[in-house]
Amino acid sequence: MKIINGRVFDGEGFTNQDVLIRDGRFVSPDDYVDDGQVVDAAGQVVAPGLVDLHFHGCVGRDFCDGTVESIRAIGAYQASQGVTAMCPATMTFPEDVLGRIMDAAAAYEPGPTEAALVGINMEGPYISPSKVGAQNPLYVQGADEGMLSRLQQRSGNLIKLVDIAPEEPGALEFIERTASDVRISLAHTCADYDQAAAAFQAGARHMTHLYNAMPGLHHRNPGPIAAAAERDDVTPEIICDGVHIHPAMVRLAFTLFGPERMILISDTMEAAGLDDGEYSLGGQPVTVRGNRATLHDGTLAGSNTNLALCLGVAVRDMGIPLEHALRAATCNPARALGIQDERGAIAPGRIADCILLDDDASVTKVILRGTPL
Repeated sequence: MKIINGRVFDGEGFTNQDVLIRDGRFVSPDDYVDDGQVVDAAGQVVAPGLVDLHFHGCVGRDFCDGTVESIRAIGAYQASQGVTAMCPATMTFPEDVLGRIMDAAAAYEPGPTEAALVGINMEGPYISPSKVGAQNPLYVQGADEGMLSRLQQRSGNLIKLVDIAPEEPGALEFIERTASDVRISLAHTCADYDQAAAAFQAGARHMTHLYNAMPGLHHRNPGPIAAAAERDDVTPEIICDGVHIHPAMVRLAFTLFGPERMILISDTMEAAGLDDGEYSLGGQPVTVRGNRATLHDGTLAGSNTNLALCLGVAVRDMGIPLEHALRAATCNPARALGIQDERGAIAPGRIADCILLDDDASVTKVILRGTPL
């Protein structure tokens, strides 16, 4: 397959070149064999497939259902929207429930129209009981290295991100012992600046849904966001659904951390792709109206969107340059997950996942592992 006449995103900006695909991989001209398949991308941007490293479900299914059938439904929807690689998040549950989720993830093999499962994001249960957000407080617990090891084995080593509140007892020791095996993220935390800085010193390298479920920036109490901004090896993820964060604060985050570190996420839940109504998240009832999802007490409960829509909101409504938003939705999350040699870039040897975007930053076509959907 050859994609012609498009503006190709190269990880930093745009170039005018043909995109060549052979046997499900991007290839150089020397390795290309013309099979007669041509996609004309005139007037459009050609970008790598999107990588969402934090979301919970869609189309009435949740990753925490713990079934291969649910992951298949999730994977099909995500791929149809341009998310070709997914790292869904678990919720705060006890080990027996999390174990069944890991078993299902290990058994999943993507079908021809389903996104690849490239990792698991353990959003709970090692969080602060004072910052649970939409997590279930009944199952919050201290960090447990043995538990993580058992779950990792059941998942087939798919756990890539582990969230933690670093101020909780034993958290720093947990970070020191596990940071070489998984990417540790500060999340659902009451940590102050010093506690967050200590966590980064111990090996934490990520921030879960920046601004949400953590202390904010303050000129006398700078908090964890300032501690993260001071390090060039910490990646913050941010929800650009137009509900969770004011556009000015999104622009501020891109300025503080730089486009080379920012990561867009959807944090979407099972209502994505469906009508308004009553749903659930982590076993708790959720009301969805438009792109706002809330617990019955009004607490925001994830999002009702997808990463492609968040990309468009970031560009159209928040003033984020397209090339910066694309970095944050492709190569940056791929690098954070350690899959940058396979995904997140249009380059020879990478898996041939890509999308076409129109002038409105909306996805018009998806090519999954070299095959148009």
